[in-house]
Amino acid sequence: MDLGISGRTALIFGGDSGIGWCTARVLLQEGATVILSDVDQDELDAAAQKLEANPGRLFAMAADVTDPASLARLHADIAERVGAVDILVQSSGVTGAQGQFHEIDEDGWRTTIDIDLLGPVWITREFLPDLRAGGWGRLVYLVSEDAVQPYDDELPYCAAKAGVLSMAKGLSRSYATEGLLVNTVSPAFIHTPMTDAMMEKRAEQLGSSFDDAVDSFLDEERPFLAQHRRGEPEEVANVIAFLCSDRSSFVNGSNYRVDGGSVATI
Repeated sequence: MDLGISGRTALIFGGDSGIGWCTARVLLQEGATVILSDVDQDELDAAAQKLEANPGRLFAMAADVTDPASLARLHADIAERVGAVDILVQSSGVTGAQGQFHEIDEDGWRTTIDIDLLGPVWITREFLPDLRAGGWGRLVYLVSEDAVQPYDDELPYCAAKAGVLSMAKGLSRSYATEGLLVNTVSPAFIHTPMTDAMMEKRAEQLGSSFDDAVDSFLDEERPFLAQHRRGEPEEVANVIAFLCSDRSSFVNGSNYRVDGGSVATI
């Protein structure tokens, strides 16, 4: 399907791996110019090299989403080297502090909120003028099943993602008449470096194999995930790409669950 984004410029935070990287690959295939961003330049360069895009259509530029000054420098660099941004995908984030509520200290809360909630706030504030300027824009946030179905052992992450979901809905009402559409995608248990780390830790705690840790997690922690497997990042990236496209021209303020049925409610 032609997504109608050839010639558009997309900025992807969290683009060095997982869902962000796969989204970059799809958007490049559809003719967009793509800027990958994350905190580590070396990892970004390695990720960009794997994409093997045509010269002038792929850039890797590091920035710290928790630092508005770093984002301002990134914006200035993009403006000079590439131009204005039409599409913004916010995919960066961390699992953050885990444990029961009484076990999580102040630093755990602050770090998780700084990255997973305030990071999207600062990114949006910095690049919103670009998205509003051209009469056509797409803003997609990666949220999580946790935003609507919180788990009691990762409440800082759940609270942050719920905040982003609410912010996105509000933004979708503010700028739609200017051509800027804002939506969210909520994955569940996707095969990414983040969930790899979670399952490696679980395997160590249980004294089990990695695969057994995945199976027991599905049985015990995600009983409604009807397909009983981890999703693949490509399966999420395809939905994100649709929301970044001309094909989603009447989709605004929506949350797309890509979760294999993991969220129990309708």
